[in-house]
Amino acid sequence: MSEENGLLQGVRVIDLTRILAGPYCTMILGDLGADVIKVEHPLRGDDTRQWGPPFAEGGQSAYFISANRNKRSLSLNLKTERGLEILKQLIHEGDVLVENFKVGTLERLGLDEQSLKDINPGLIYCTITGYGYTGPYKDRPGYDFMAQALGGFMSINGPVEGEAYRAGIAIADLSAGIFASNAILASLYHNSRKESWQRIDISLLDSMVALTSYAASNYLVSDEIPQRLGNAHPNIVPYQTFKARDGYFAMAIGNDGQWKTFCEAIDKPDWIEDSRFKTNPDRVANRKVLTAMLEHVFEKNSIAEWLATFEKNDLPAAPINTIDQVFQNPQVQARNLQLTIQHPLAGTIPLLGSPLKIPTNPTQMRLPPPLLGEHTDQLLQELFDYDAQVLENLHEQGVL
Repeated sequence: MSEENGLLQGVRVIDLTRILAGPYCTMILGDLGADVIKVEHPLRGDDTRQWGPPFAEGGQSAYFISANRNKRSLSLNLKTERGLEILKQLIHEGDVLVENFKVGTLERLGLDEQSLKDINPGLIYCTITGYGYTGPYKDRPGYDFMAQALGGFMSINGPVEGEAYRAGIAIADLSAGIFASNAILASLYHNSRKESWQRIDISLLDSMVALTSYAASNYLVSDEIPQRLGNAHPNIVPYQTFKARDGYFAMAIGNDGQWKTFCEAIDKPDWIEDSRFKTNPDRVANRKVLTAMLEHVFEKNSIAEWLATFEKNDLPAAPINTIDQVFQNPQVQARNLQLTIQHPLAGTIPLLGSPLKIPTNPTQMRLPPPLLGEHTDQLLQELFDYDAQVLENLHEQGVL
């Protein structure tokens, strides 16, 4: 466990989020050194605590573990008057408030934007919802699957024929969490120069529309609706999976120089000057013809043989790794993308390493995913000097 100061040391985040989008956002901030106080219902906690199997030793769900390291858990019943008072105290002491309730939930608790601003004029207040705080869908519940469908992502994901596919992970939730952390970091930078109220409104739908990126740009420029291409690229050919003698692998030819090298490597030099394939626009126009020709070439050798050919000629190609193979990969190991941390119930648990590589001030694995309410008494003593009797009373009253 690193003891170095993180880039966000001294930043306190009040985390009212649960499930994935919000917790992923606050985990990123925690990895960067922020003090993240995860506020949870005293009995239920974050729903994902029960999302399993699999569970680590002691009943810790793998799903919860994936997004909740570097946080301290404070149990708090927001349906009690005293619980709301404590939340207001926390917000007063915080720099950032992140929540992913349905639109209007905090308002119904008496914590509208003006009230939050009155409590803490320099607060960065970030909401993560399904559809944002404006528009006709703002009151709808937010689900990753619906955002993938409505935001156009599914229409371009999946095989050419048959149904559209969602991503194999909750990409709307995860991208919303990343976008939220970016916005919070920008707001923290602004407040480091001139402290002021900041309001951030992140939605799953916006995040998915943003992720359609060049596919959306292709449509906006051409008025042509992008179609599913399986693993193929709409703008570059060849750039997809192909079947070798013993299975599939991924490859890409990103420019005409690589095309020349590739043709020579597979002993097809006559393709270099073939008018159907000479430039990338030519290859895109003749995608079906070229793909069929390449299928006949690739079926002759094994995956390992083709990967060796591509590597020898400095051309991009990769095996399609299963998750276990990912963590056996030497590059993944070299980048420390699997770490371990000690947990009070589960013993040593594995964690994904952070992708944020900052050699001058590395991210830290300071705290394991917390037990429900694990730090409640510690935090209330640390922040507000609550004594043992006050804490005991609050527990007995169902506030904590």
